[in-house]
Amino acid sequence: MLSLKEGMYIINEPDKFEPSARWVLDDKASLGGRGYATSKQNPTASELKNGHYKPRLTLTNRLNHAGNREAMLKIELSLPKLRFGNNFDELDMTDFEPTTELLIARLKEMGVLVFTQLLKHAPVSAIHYSKNIPLTDGSTPYSYIKKIKEANISLALDVNQTDYRNEGYSYKWHANSYEVAFYDKLKDLQQAKTSEKRAIEKDNALQLGLFDTPRKQSNFEVLRMEVRLNKRQKIGQLFKTLKIDKEITYESIFDPAISQKVLLYYLDTIEKQRPSILDYKPASPTAMLADLAIINKLTPIRAFQLLGLKQALDTINFRELRTMFGKTSDRSWYRLIAQTKAIKLPVTSSPFRVIREHLTDFKSLRLIDFQADMINNDKNTDYDN
Repeated sequence: MLSLKEGMYIINEPDKFEPSARWVLDDKASLGGRGYATSKQNPTASELKNGHYKPRLTLTNRLNHAGNREAMLKIELSLPKLRFGNNFDELDMTDFEPTTELLIARLKEMGVLVFTQLLKHAPVSAIHYSKNIPLTDGSTPYSYIKKIKEANISLALDVNQTDYRNEGYSYKWHANSYEVAFYDKLKDLQQAKTSEKRAIEKDNALQLGLFDTPRKQSNFEVLRMEVRLNKRQKIGQLFKTLKIDKEITYESIFDPAISQKVLLYYLDTIEKQRPSILDYKPASPTAMLADLAIINKLTPIRAFQLLGLKQALDTINFRELRTMFGKTSDRSWYRLIAQTKAIKLPVTSSPFRVIREHLTDFKSLRLIDFQADMINNDKNTDYDN
């Protein structure tokens, strides 16, 4: 979301806003009992269905700390949808100029004039960093989401809630200032065809026809990862943590190095929270006891405890175990989790290897490169297997 202060834009057609934004041009207009006035302008359903994408505009006039009126224009949009008509395709630095020209042209259609140099340095108040992970090896987003859920993020971070829904096609954790989401991109598009409200994405009407072809089985799936930073303060804190010495502006949105750092940081967080015992595949209980005793130098009692825990986790997850032993104190439960995470066990490969490879390579996805794989993709996946 871009936040433009007065002087960075001109409203030359105020009646295109609802209600009319004429109050911006009238310093004596009442701000009402709330002390501020708001006008909005959003793309229509017919525009989206016809492939004509526009941003969502919110114009707010309020008194600032000095007691003066201040009109702020917030521009919410998906840059890939603006540029490509979908957000399966991803932007890179070469898209900066054409995307900027298109944005200025669409704003002009909406009765807003913005100059290129001012837009270039426009501050960003919220941003969604994302990556589409193409899966062409027969794996599914569901299998990855199930493993991500096992990381028990809510037990370690300042998380308000986690959400695992729609037959396991999406998982997210939510805090006051940010959200991290993983979901099945093709399944979400299918959900949108039934109801826009059931989909995770906004403005899906724009891309509903992407896969409207006769169906057959294929190995093309897309797992989408999004990190939604919803407050400028959170963006600043995260940039400091990641040693990103750059002001977050419209121009910097196109910098793939920043997006890559943010996404890898949260993938690292997931991997750190996921005990290696979940991915450990011992040849036998005896082999596991040997690894626990030799590698971790555990006492026989502790080794047998972890052997039992491993056998339980092969059939149910941590959350179900926590529910089963509901009378156990939180302190005891957190201590068990911490001790389990501290165990070192030989794991052949990370369950998130494919995700990490794509985030490390960070090549912009273009659907045309996967045309042979994706044509006639069938999303009638049986998630019970």
